[in-house]
Amino acid sequence: MALSGMRGLSVFISDIRNCPNKEQERLRVDKELGNVRTRFKNEKGLTHYEKKKYVWKMLYIYMLGYDVDFGHMEAVSLISAPKYPEKQVGYIVTACLLNENHDFLRLAINAIRNDVIGRNETFQCLALTLVGNIGGREFAESLAPDVQKLLISSSCRPLVRKKAALCLLRLYRKNPDVVIVDGWSDRMAQLLDERDLGVLTSSMSLLVALVANNHNAYWICLPKCVKILERLSRNNDVPQEYTYYGIPSPWLQVKTMRALQYFPTIEDPNTRRSLFEVLQRILMGTDVVKNVNKNNASHAVLFEALALVMHLDAEKEMMSQCVALLGKFIAVREPNIRYLGLENMTRMLMVSDVQDIIKRHQAQIITSLKDPDISIRRRALDLLYGMCDVSNAKDIVEELLQYLSTADFTMREELSLKAAILAEKFAPDLSWYVDVILQLIDKAGDFVSDDIWFRVVQIVTNNEDLQPYAAVKAREYLDKPAIHETMVKVSAYILGEYSHLLAKRPGCNPQEIFSIIHEKLPTVSNSTIAILLSTYAKILMHTQPPDPQLQNQIWAIFHKYESCIDAEIQQRAVEYFTLSRKGAASVDIMAEMPKFPERQSALLKKAEDTEADTAEQSAIKLRAQQQTSNALVVTDQHPANGYPPVSQLGLVKVPSISTVDRNSEDQGVTQANGTLSVVDPQPLEPSVDVLGDLLGPLRIDGPPGAAAQSDHNLISGPEGATYVEETLALAPVGDQTNNVQPIGSIAERFQDLCLKDSGVLYEDPYIQIGIKAEWRAHHGLLLLFLGNKNTAPLVSVQALILPPSHLKIELSLVPETIPPRAQVQCPLEIINLGPSRDVAVLDFSYKFGTDVVNVKLRLPAVLNKFLQPISVSAEEFFPQWRSLSGPPLKLQDVVRGVRPMSLAEMANLFTIFPLTVSPGLDPNANNLVVSTTFYSERTRAMLCLVRIETDPADRTQLRMTVASGDPTLTFELKEFLKEQLVSIPTISQRPATAPPQVQPTTSPTALSDPGAMLAGLLH
Repeated sequence: MALSGMRGLSVFISDIRNCPNKEQERLRVDKELGNVRTRFKNEKGLTHYEKKKYVWKMLYIYMLGYDVDFGHMEAVSLISAPKYPEKQVGYIVTACLLNENHDFLRLAINAIRNDVIGRNETFQCLALTLVGNIGGREFAESLAPDVQKLLISSSCRPLVRKKAALCLLRLYRKNPDVVIVDGWSDRMAQLLDERDLGVLTSSMSLLVALVANNHNAYWICLPKCVKILERLSRNNDVPQEYTYYGIPSPWLQVKTMRALQYFPTIEDPNTRRSLFEVLQRILMGTDVVKNVNKNNASHAVLFEALALVMHLDAEKEMMSQCVALLGKFIAVREPNIRYLGLENMTRMLMVSDVQDIIKRHQAQIITSLKDPDISIRRRALDLLYGMCDVSNAKDIVEELLQYLSTADFTMREELSLKAAILAEKFAPDLSWYVDVILQLIDKAGDFVSDDIWFRVVQIVTNNEDLQPYAAVKAREYLDKPAIHETMVKVSAYILGEYSHLLAKRPGCNPQEIFSIIHEKLPTVSNSTIAILLSTYAKILMHTQPPDPQLQNQIWAIFHKYESCIDAEIQQRAVEYFTLSRKGAASVDIMAEMPKFPERQSALLKKAEDTEADTAEQSAIKLRAQQQTSNALVVTDQHPANGYPPVSQLGLVKVPSISTVDRNSEDQGVTQANGTLSVVDPQPLEPSVDVLGDLLGPLRIDGPPGAAAQSDHNLISGPEGATYVEETLALAPVGDQTNNVQPIGSIAERFQDLCLKDSGVLYEDPYIQIGIKAEWRAHHGLLLLFLGNKNTAPLVSVQALILPPSHLKIELSLVPETIPPRAQVQCPLEIINLGPSRDVAVLDFSYKFGTDVVNVKLRLPAVLNKFLQPISVSAEEFFPQWRSLSGPPLKLQDVVRGVRPMSLAEMANLFTIFPLTVSPGLDPNANNLVVSTTFYSERTRAMLCLVRIETDPADRTQLRMTVASGDPTLTFELKEFLKEQLVSIPTISQRPATAPPQVQPTTSPTALSDPGAMLAGLLH
């Protein structure tokens, strides 16, 4: 097809857009490329206009993602065209199709240079743009002098000089030799006197690159940079087009302060004083506003100013002011600002002595550990790690241990390592250190590296006074029904060495110690079995005269493992059996381990090396590289035997994050580092039969140990993870330690509001906080009513929402002052992202006279607020119930400890939640079948089905089956209903609602012929 005029390009583009599939598009492109190739090859003497048409087509085809391997010469030749339309096409297509190493670019250098040194400013801009985009050493060597002349020329317009500065910056990055230092520093200083802010901004970008490479040659520019900052801070002679949301050229301010950070110090007192006045003005004039764009610009300037203050090692008064400002930022609602506040506080710790000032914000930093954003949690952890010392070590380490239970798996490894380092580095006494490490192993065993428990062994072995205490603690942890294998190793080692020191304590004789340790043997790996064999030998050695029964038991174990396939275990069993038969003669051979040589902890040494390296980094390097984790990098090294020798008390690899064995979810088994361990002892049926499940008799027998496990509140989630059961909302709120005591029970008020949409959330002598809520699908609008009950104002009012990860909450601004006898309304918009029982926390504080009150209140935006009742018929219920065939979409649980209530009361309770009771679906009159719809952004509207089987002979227990199309929703709803059935004291305290009719209907099929119902279900 012959194309004529630019209309041909439009037709070609239209044809491409109308292609029905990729194959048709390729055929059309190949045809067009053939036409273009033919015109370039066969028709000599094409005009620039004709070349322009075909080159445009080549560029469009290239933009579609096809290779264009011809026509480059024609594109380059257009650069020499005398007219702007053809020259523009030549520059654009050359910049897109060719890179800095392409051979054809050499042919264009002369044409480009002619445009650079020519008089046509438009052509100069085209040439500078091409050179700046492509760069390359060859361009840099050939064109840099001409670009420099344009930059310093007084006859060129600012537009050309601005492009020349950026072009020279690109050439300098490719080849620093193109800018000769001698003489250029004076030229650079003259450029900083430029009044045009566009040229000045581009020149400052060039200066940043120059001083980063060699600041000594550009000292003359330093006072000029300070004058630029003075001009901008006073908003003198700044055109309106360079003012961004009232901020004079924030880009130029940032670049100027960045350039100043490459100079090591400022000697001239006048210059230093002027600079600090500017920085003081920036610090005092920056605050958080509603406009996001203005916030971004002002905070970019502010945080660069903070970096400069840290670089210049300002006076402590200014450092204190910086910390106070950052303290305000880490308490605001905007997550980006909180992140930057925490990050800059951490930087200040590295470069200045402001630790005591930062400690004042410790409570808010700890609160940031619970932020839904994991990047903020990481920065808070880094900051707590850096600010810890002897005075606050106990508080911080205890907070880290408490946070460990709910921390993300991705953070637990780093969290465990830092808690262990802080505990050893700042331990007030060794017994506290032992307590911390044992708690650490107990709470996060999979994430505790071996070097941590090796260090405990070292310290206990080297301190005789500590040995009885460590043995007692090890004995206590062994009493727990389920402990991590690392805890088994530590406890077995310590008790093997020092259990004889506890002989007079009840429950600590050799037989009892052996029995409780031996209980763990079937569940541990080979490396731990080796340690246990050593422990048995030690116990036998310490039992003099020997106990025949204990001796025979241990010998039987040694004899069993004499033929073990593992060489280490086999050798230990043989040798220990032989040694133990020598009686008292084995005491010297099996004596206690000698003290380890005194040496610095491998953890502390690594931490000190890391801190030293970090402290030597300048603020420039800290700004240039992203803030990284302080977790120590360790090598893989596993102990070859049970007892850790000195050579192996170094660094070992921290275990990887636990992963869930998806094939084992039905049996409640998780897989962590290849080791399987049962974590879900709940009485779920192994295979769920639709008929037996729905209509079968109630069986509350569960596997052995289920009741004991329930006493420890261990329950399994849908992913096989372990959760801590709480009474209502699974949101631990710290103890309130205020002089002003609340009126009424905060917990009871919260529980009431979980089932009602209006009421009082909190009240004390000065303030009353009320709530009124409206819920629609997965959206909620919640009004906070803050009422001042006194004749004096409440001041310093602050409210911060700490939402869980599944809720998106927007809180309007809360006024800092509530007038006397006045009420303030603060709306909260809530969006439910997914199913969870976690709740949002309102961190509220105010000041009245000399009383400062701070309370943390759970907000009643709980799971049941996003439920809407729905009536389900038998035709709808049974197919859905049958399709949800088993875990994790359908879960059963036996609930014990239920407050005895009649079936009508229980139905009334479910109606309040709200769920719809469907009478007649279950022929057993003692059972209930209920349904509801759960709304969230992830699940949308999802149907949930529940069956409750009660035992008329024992109203304190029942079996509950919950089913839905989402495993997380099924688990969360099951646990929510279980909590309600167990924790709610009396149904009469709840809002009055007419109980539904729960007796079976008079349907002849449902009552007189259950077989017909079964047959219908089968089909």
